[in-house]
Amino acid sequence: MHRLNTLLLVRVAVLWFYLLLPSLLCDNMMCYYSPVLEKEKKFELIATVCPPDELCFKADGRYGNHSALSARGCMAKKDCGQVHKLRLKGTVFTMSYNCCNEAYCNSSPGMAATSLYITVTLMTLLVMARGF
Repeated sequence: MHRLNTLLLVRVAVLWFYLLLPSLLCDNMMCYYSPVLEKEKKFELIATVCPPDELCFKADGRYGNHSALSARGCMAKKDCGQVHKLRLKGTVFTMSYNCCNEAYCNSSPGMAATSLYITVTLMTLLVMARGF
């Protein structure tokens, strides 16, 4: 029984190593992508790998004092912090871009921490279930 638990832990460790190794060997940032959309519209975030020397960004499109648009993706470091006008459906919005330099840091607030918590919880339950 003890040997089975050890074998399971080794498998889990190998799986984590296999999943994390590519991100450790390259300098490419992992980010979420979503096109420019109205805030009310729902869009399933897409995980993407940025080209070298790019960071994750989160964009906010404002019309006056109203935050109306959002977008996420990858952006060159030199373009971070930019603000420009965007015409969409006859309306001119002011788009501002904020960059961050951690994997998936352009997710919704708390989303990265929640997904990590869920992953750790599921892995713990899997290990415990195999032990009984």
